[in-house]
Amino acid sequence: MHIAIAGGGVGGLTLARILHRHGINAVVYEREASRAARWQGGMLDLHPESGQRALAEAGLADGFRSEARPEGEEHRILDPAGRTLVHHVPAPGSFSGRPEIDRRALRDLLLDSLPGDTVAWGQRIIAAAPRPGGGWELTFDDGHRTGCDILVGADGARSVVRPLLTDVALSPVSTIVELGIGDVDQRHPDLADLVGPGNLWCVGVNQILSAQRLGDGSLRVGISLRATDRPLDRYRDKPSLLALFDGWDPRLTALIEAADNTPTPRRIETMPTGTRWSGRPGVTLIGDAAHLLPPVGEGANQAMLDAAELAGELATHPTDPDAAIHAYEEAMFTRIRPVAEMSARIQAMMLSPTAAQDLVRFFTPRPKQPAPAA
Repeated sequence: MHIAIAGGGVGGLTLARILHRHGINAVVYEREASRAARWQGGMLDLHPESGQRALAEAGLADGFRSEARPEGEEHRILDPAGRTLVHHVPAPGSFSGRPEIDRRALRDLLLDSLPGDTVAWGQRIIAAAPRPGGGWELTFDDGHRTGCDILVGADGARSVVRPLLTDVALSPVSTIVELGIGDVDQRHPDLADLVGPGNLWCVGVNQILSAQRLGDGSLRVGISLRATDRPLDRYRDKPSLLALFDGWDPRLTALIEAADNTPTPRRIETMPTGTRWSGRPGVTLIGDAAHLLPPVGEGANQAMLDAAELAGELATHPTDPDAAIHAYEEAMFTRIRPVAEMSARIQAMMLSPTAAQDLVRFFTPRPKQPAPAA
């Protein structure tokens, strides 16, 4: 059984790792030239029921605990005047919640757990065609081809594998602009104090200015806006971004002024809730390729859980991979629908005129109901 995994993100690598533990080999085709070719993004909060569960099945729970930052769960929500609306502080050193881990550290943990020849770097799949006897012929951007029995699309939002199963259209939901501030403790101690060890959300009307402390001592700054037809080039300079936050407390907009890099804007898109396909022999999808969600904390977690569940089915049905794929897909469709619905509600809430009030209610613990009388 020759398994090809398109995409070497956390979903694809988790799948390869768990398959390897079951004695099933797979090749991960990754378009990046090496593990260090691109910045991997900020921190991830891994949920016990999904991301952490997948790492446990991968045999990497101890490695995760050594790299994770429980203090990264701390989050603060401020209004445009700088007033604190919510300040959540986790129990010191506790791994009982959703500890943060640097995306790079998580990817390295997965890569280091795999045989050295598992990932084929610099291999971008541009097409896949069914072979007459079953399986798939893969074509790469350099022109060479290879075959596989099973193809798993773990290749993200713009998946090349997805059109083999569905022609679903993506819909824009927001625009995000990313910036970075290095060595914040030494260079900008006031901003370090403002953000703290975790996440900061400064919430206005239809927009959020956020910052996240990374494991290397830097800050990842983000601006989230409602989806519009405005060209992305309008968001590539600091004066234009500062104009969006005119009248906000200067302590907050200092996050934009202090950024070291040129602002990087991008459109955020999602797939329709309830997307499913009828199935096709020898091919399936995981992660963003299967269910592109808004960026509210579920994407990587669900991708890793997809990987764990697909690997488990393939290990259970080694002589009938199509039955394994069918079982995985039916369970995934059922699981992901409420997650997608919840993610869409949170995304809409965060970029609404009443976001501040709604988020305060969302993060305020509900009082426990008294037990019913005997």
